[in-house]
Amino acid sequence: MARGAALMVQGTASSAGKSLTVAGLCRLFADEGYRVAPFKSQNMSNNAAVTAEGHEIGRAQAMQAFAARQAPHVDMNPILLKPEADHRSQVVVMGRAIDTVPAAAYQSMKDRLWGEVTGALERLRAANDLVIIEGAGSPAEINLKARDIANMRVALHAEAPVLLVGDIDRGGVFAHLYGTCALLEPEERALVRGLVINKLRGDPALLEPGLTMIEELTGVPVAGVVPWVRGLNLPEEDSVALDRRSDERGPSEGVVVAVVRLPRIANFDDFDPLEAEDDVSVRYVDDATGLADTDLVVIPGTKATIADLAWLRERGLADAITRAANARLPVIGICGGFQMLGGAIRDPLGVESSDREARGLGLLDIETEFHREKHTTQTTGRVTAAVGLLAGAAGLAVRGYEIHAGVSRAAGTAFAADDGRALGAANANGLVAGCYLHGLFANQPFRQALLATVASLRGKRYAPSARLDHEASLDRLADVLRSSLDLPLIRRLIEAQR
Repeated sequence: MARGAALMVQGTASSAGKSLTVAGLCRLFADEGYRVAPFKSQNMSNNAAVTAEGHEIGRAQAMQAFAARQAPHVDMNPILLKPEADHRSQVVVMGRAIDTVPAAAYQSMKDRLWGEVTGALERLRAANDLVIIEGAGSPAEINLKARDIANMRVALHAEAPVLLVGDIDRGGVFAHLYGTCALLEPEERALVRGLVINKLRGDPALLEPGLTMIEELTGVPVAGVVPWVRGLNLPEEDSVALDRRSDERGPSEGVVVAVVRLPRIANFDDFDPLEAEDDVSVRYVDDATGLADTDLVVIPGTKATIADLAWLRERGLADAITRAANARLPVIGICGGFQMLGGAIRDPLGVESSDREARGLGLLDIETEFHREKHTTQTTGRVTAAVGLLAGAAGLAVRGYEIHAGVSRAAGTAFAADDGRALGAANANGLVAGCYLHGLFANQPFRQALLATVASLRGKRYAPSARLDHEASLDRLADVLRSSLDLPLIRRLIEAQR
């Protein structure tokens, strides 16, 4: 059977820019006529997507698949770790949650998961001309290397040339590149075939003579210097990205949205479409003072509903949100945030928490119970309520995806799936609402109708202005890589395997 070529992108550290580099290369080579697919053996993120088959994969790999002009598939991310606490994660294998384990226990699982990794990679290579593999963190974590299944072990198995990416914006990029190479074993170091300096602000000429020196020190050519790229509006993988986002209140005449920054926030890219609107200012808040002068409060999804609900109470946010809702400030919850807005939340099997029951905020007439089987599906439906926040959106079609173990029973419905299931609910005046649909705000007619209603209720300005265009962003990213990478070198690395 024919086997497609492989190229691997590793980083000197987390957030070096691996995910976007892979996405840009996927689009670049797809434009050149390659059938190309992304691959990441192990991802750790609470930002997840759902494939058409109902499998859960990392959000970054779904975005990379779109960049490659392919439908996301579970083979592109066979292992997804979803942190539930500082030292415990849910383990999702081939799109299905199989267990929740401490970090140390996961290390002992890796040997038996290696077959899933190699099987998925080989299936992708058999179906594609080129697979672009993303590493995880750094390949030089010497305390973890013995059981690594995400970096050099993958490169060695695939016999894949490696581009090593370093982030110059955080400083010390030459030391990071040199140190990473120095800590690799000889057979690993031989696979590093190009160094990429990423996120440069300024003139690349200023890097000389450092570029020449790092080539001499490592014996590896510099394969490119990539500039800092602003305004891409592509989904972020790690909630650390929220640290870089502005929490300024923005123009007082525009709509101000406060998104509660839960400790285990999930799928925060749900709010990228709101941030793209000119007359909307989004702030991420973690205490009650952050709710001042806002026009809409959003409680997002979470990987640990009961634990994050307890955090809301500890921070004084639970009482503040309740007071604000009683004072007619609009509130909306997504997935775990929707569950928090209800009454009782029960977890009799300990699916997410050691607490078997918790009291919600009591703002919606719903009750939730967690089941072992997680509901993961792409979903289409409609807005069925015609009051309050949803008055202008009544009847509109919505689509997105669901990822939840909780099942909620409501007295009424505000959102309904096309298969007849209730997706969400609203209170009597419609100013508090919630639903299970991730990607809700990406539905432009719904988003703009909701924001227009909020603006009218709050006496604020809002003119629809934004259409989140991931296609244009991916094309721009590919153009940046096309002009800043040594593509002849990269093509030679690929063609040598054909």
